[in-house]
Amino acid sequence: MIILLDAMGGDNAPDANIKGAVKAINQIEAEVVLIGNKDVINSKIKEFYGKNDVSEISDRLKIHHTTETIEMCDIPTQAIKHKKDSSMVVGFKLLKEGNGDVFISAGNSGALLTGATLLVGRIKGIDRPALAGILPAYKGRLMLMDCGSNTNCKPINLLQFAQMATIYNRNTFGIEHPTVGLLNIGTEETKGNELVKESYRLLKEKAEELNINFVGNVEGRDAFSGKLDVLIADGYTGNVFLKTVEGVGKLVKRTLKESIKKNVFRMIGALPAMPSINSLAKAMDYKEYGGALFLGVKKPVVKAHGSSDERLFEFTIKQAEQFVKNKAVDQMIEYFEK
Repeated sequence: MIILLDAMGGDNAPDANIKGAVKAINQIEAEVVLIGNKDVINSKIKEFYGKNDVSEISDRLKIHHTTETIEMCDIPTQAIKHKKDSSMVVGFKLLKEGNGDVFISAGNSGALLTGATLLVGRIKGIDRPALAGILPAYKGRLMLMDCGSNTNCKPINLLQFAQMATIYNRNTFGIEHPTVGLLNIGTEETKGNELVKESYRLLKEKAEELNINFVGNVEGRDAFSGKLDVLIADGYTGNVFLKTVEGVGKLVKRTLKESIKKNVFRMIGALPAMPSINSLAKAMDYKEYGGALFLGVKKPVVKAHGSSDERLFEFTIKQAEQFVKNKAVDQMIEYFEK
């Protein structure tokens, strides 16, 4: 298996990308190809590890040289069309041509989604691919879909998000009938804007036919109860929800840490509880869950957080390997062909 990693994409590139790949390489079976400027990458390898070439660290680490980078400020469609030798465009081409099994990037989100759709292609039958983010929940996990790729949606899009999320959870996590809820401001059928109300009616109507275990509207405060496997939203609402959850997680961790360190007596008193505190911090850390899977395209694509550090790249690489092993994309293609 070959994991293609955009070494030049993200706020902390290429440092975090390279360090994350080096950390992950001994925890996975796959080969990792760092796509980007080889001179820049090798200079970083020399700086961080005292090696002249990445192959000296592992024979499963490779470099594919490119000369351009798509910046965060670039207009997505123009960047994909004109920066042919960028790490992102080359990554998509390698993936499409079968020279890689999954592509990861923390770069320009718009360009990544545009490139995945135009260069890799949509699965036949899917109107709009979507980002599926994995979040912590009580004694489990929650899939949020869409968490940022489609800001303007139609009810049919939200129905297909529910279909794709159901297929993924069933085949990857072994949940035969994953519970699917629609993010709304109330649980009543009449609540929400026109998109949500129409989507509710469509999901309710098609749930049995499409084997979707639709449980109705869900308020944000109930999403992490452990009773829900999938939360459906349009990309705009989903992204706001995602960023808010991440912010709250950071607040809890920071407040807890500062409270414990306030004085020596608190630090001593907290010692017996540290295993529980560390367990709580780990459960609330979104970095433990990797990037967002771009479901609905013909090949596996993973969107890492733009602000990914080396630890998040490490987890995302491990997640990407599992994504390929589970044959999630093949199963989705087979389902929608029917």
